[in-house]
Amino acid sequence: MLTNPILAIDGYKVSHREQYPQGTTRVYSNFTPRSDRFFASPQADGKLVFFGLQGFLQWFMVDLFNQQFFAQPEEKVVGEYKALMDSYIGQDRVSVEHIRALHRLGYLPLHIKALDEGSKVRMKVPVLTITNTRDEFFWLVNYLETVISAELWKASTNATIAHHYRKICQAWADLTCDDMAHLDFQCHDFSFRGMSGLHDVAQSGVGHLLSFKGTDNIPAILYAQQYYPTAGDYFVAGSIPATEHSVMCMGEQATEIETFRRLIEDLYPNGLVSIVSDTWDYWRVLTEFTRELHGKIMARDGRVVFRPDSGDPCDIICGTGDDRDHSPTRSAQEKGSVEVLWEIFGGTINSKGYKVLDPHVGLIYGDSITLARAQEILSRLAAKGFASANVVFGVGSFTYQYNTRDTFGFAMKATYGEVNGVGRAIFKQPKTDSGLKQSARGLLRVIRDEQGEYQLRDNQNWQQEQQGELKTRFLDGKLYHQDSLAQIRQRLGRPC
Repeated sequence: MLTNPILAIDGYKVSHREQYPQGTTRVYSNFTPRSDRFFASPQADGKLVFFGLQGFLQWFMVDLFNQQFFAQPEEKVVGEYKALMDSYIGQDRVSVEHIRALHRLGYLPLHIKALDEGSKVRMKVPVLTITNTRDEFFWLVNYLETVISAELWKASTNATIAHHYRKICQAWADLTCDDMAHLDFQCHDFSFRGMSGLHDVAQSGVGHLLSFKGTDNIPAILYAQQYYPTAGDYFVAGSIPATEHSVMCMGEQATEIETFRRLIEDLYPNGLVSIVSDTWDYWRVLTEFTRELHGKIMARDGRVVFRPDSGDPCDIICGTGDDRDHSPTRSAQEKGSVEVLWEIFGGTINSKGYKVLDPHVGLIYGDSITLARAQEILSRLAAKGFASANVVFGVGSFTYQYNTRDTFGFAMKATYGEVNGVGRAIFKQPKTDSGLKQSARGLLRVIRDEQGEYQLRDNQNWQQEQQGELKTRFLDGKLYHQDSLAQIRQRLGRPC
């Protein structure tokens, strides 16, 4: 476990301080999503949802540095740095005096400006800028590039993905539903077990919570409460009692229906309960058990949610047959889960002409759901005459882990510096590149155009740079302009 944050760097960063031109006193960099070419969504709009900075600033730039660097004895942190560098680069090849000077200063002499979290940003528009506030610490700006990138790309990426799930669900709800109450819980975060450790789980899991209130990711709730607190008794997220395969298996196959009976009669006689239903024969559960337990289910004050967990989710929910075929001889597989439940439990037809299952039953599918599959499922349900509210999606690590920094082309690059008191607009423009890696130039400002869209203005002077939509978030060890989860949700236009 990393305890000294001054060592949270790529190895080549330790040499850069001496490589800058003699007389360097300032480095000015930005963090920008450059391309969405690897992001596929039926609701693609060329934008990123910016999220994760405030949590990172608090836990790493403030708490971790204060506790594990500035509050530690000088010789301890300097000695730890030297011991590692001596073995890593070579004996006495890396100076430690700049580390000693930083420790004696007692805070990180940096100024970080950023857009509001929850903002939707076009590609190539910076979400933050960072520069040093004391000349001798110019080296610190890009020294922290690696950890800034590692901590921010995924939180923003997952917030964007969740936002696109919400857009898909919203579009089909607008078409097929009267009541939109289900939307906050239509996508439920199942990703915990497939993520890269507890910190990753907590931080990126809050990205899901910008657009939905359903999650099994309890660390994400705690992270949101700690780093994005909302005053009062604010509801962050929730879930319902639910089984897993071990529960069903321990009940044994021969008496599986008794496990269902015990769950809906004895343990959960009211409220919502989710029961995994494909441990052995899913279609038997849906066509036989439901009929035998029909009276008990309909007598409950609550909903029994059936959870298929294997097979093709589109076919399991919507069926394998021709949606225009209404022959009574079709199999349950051909009809699909929603239609089978409709035949057994019925429901209502809403004002838009779509069928809504009786509120005593429901479906959640949580295996291998993707944006494309969510779109296909809701599209096929509509074609069959069913409202989109009839199904909930469990969104797992197949969605939230199968991404990289390149999904939105995130990069932190320097665009301005000062040497011997003279400013330099700097940039990169590789001839061998397609244009993706071409950077902005000089000091930067982000404005809103007449349509309210963020636009980049580069080659600015200092007076212009201080204007615009990038607000001070971190200055000399302190946080500014902090937001609550409620404010960020409202900004994104999602659950409040």
